[in-house]
Amino acid sequence: MTFSFDPSKAAQAAAPAARPAAELTDLELAQMLAERLAIKPADWHRLNRDRRVRAKEQLAAALVFLLKDNSAEALARVEQAAGWLNRSLEAPPCPSHGDRKSTLAKND
Repeated sequence: MTFSFDPSKAAQAAAPAARPAAELTDLELAQMLAERLAIKPADWHRLNRDRRVRAKEQLAAALVFLLKDNSAEALARVEQAAGWLNRSLEAPPCPSHGDRKSTLAKND
């Protein structure tokens, strides 16, 4: 379960940024934070295993879901964040590169 940025909603997200923070709703603020903390495609390989980055991303997404009254999804994101922080989760291998360990073992 990961939070993903929907580029089609970028215009909607950009509009609130023009207003002072005090005028934004809690949901708008949370969505802006989640968008800001989401790992961008250009940074994916560098940050996808950074536990603090991943936890921040998940907690921001949890707040968005909670403000949308989706407690079950919010809880799942909080559990994901806890997993990153307590090291019970690991990033899967990059699908575009495959599993290097098994590839290296086959070549030996």
